[in-house]
Amino acid sequence: MIRLAAVGDVHFGLDSANTLRPHLEGLSERADALLLAGDLTRSGRLAEARVLADELRGLNTPVVAVLGNHDYHCDEQDEITNAIADAGVHVLEGDHIRLEFDNDAIGIAGVKGFGGGFAGACGTEFGEPEMKSFIRHTRTTAERLAKALDQLPANEQRVVLMHYSPIKGTLLGERLEIYPFLGSYLLAEVADRAGVSIIFHGHAHGGTEKGVTPGGVHVRNVAQPVIKHAYNLYCLGGNGLSEASP
Repeated sequence: MIRLAAVGDVHFGLDSANTLRPHLEGLSERADALLLAGDLTRSGRLAEARVLADELRGLNTPVVAVLGNHDYHCDEQDEITNAIADAGVHVLEGDHIRLEFDNDAIGIAGVKGFGGGFAGACGTEFGEPEMKSFIRHTRTTAERLAKALDQLPANEQRVVLMHYSPIKGTLLGERLEIYPFLGSYLLAEVADRAGVSIIFHGHAHGGTEKGVTPGGVHVRNVAQPVIKHAYNLYCLGGNGLSEASP
C-alpha cells in the first residue's frame, strides 16, 4: 500500500510562515509522499514561494508539486519553481518522477493543465487566433501529460497531479459560467487512455472533493478550501483506494 498526502491551493503569502509546517511534523509516519496540486503562492511572487520553501525544507517525506495559475501571475514562475526545488521539492510540468519504497513504487506525472471546458460545452480551435491559442495550450498540455505517463512503467501504480480539473464532477458547487476556466476534458482523456490509478487537482475552491473520469479513474479535488485540512490521506493498494483526513 502507498500512502499519499495531498493538498492544493495553499496560497502562501508573506504572512503564512509556520502555518503548514506544524501539520507536517511526523508526516513520514503517516504518508509516503506529499503532493501539492498548484497555487502554491497567493499572487505569484518569489518572496511568497520562499516562505513556503522554508516550510517544506528538510522533510523526511518526498514532496512533489505542480504550479497553478496564481503562481504565474507575476511572470515569476521559473523563479518560484527554482525556490521550491531548492527546498527539495520535485516540481513537475509535463514530466514525471518515480518514487521507490521498501516493497513498492509509484510513478507520478504532473502538469498545471488549463481550461477549455468539458464534453458538450467546450471551446475548440476555431475562429479568432486568441481562441485557437487558448485551446491549443490545453491540447499541448494534455499531450505533454501523455508523454510523461508513457515513460512510467504500466505495471506500477501511476498517479496524475495537476492544478486544473479534468472533469466537471469535482466542480459541482462552482458557478456553471466559469467551468470552461476551471479545467478541460482533454486531461481526463489522457488519464483514461493510460489507465492511471488516481488524479489529484485543485483550483476549484467551491467544488466537490470526489469524482470519476468517464473511463473510471478516481479524481480528487484537494484544494484546501474543499478538504478543509492541511492535507488529506489517500492509500493506493491491491484493494483499491481508501482515504481519510489526517
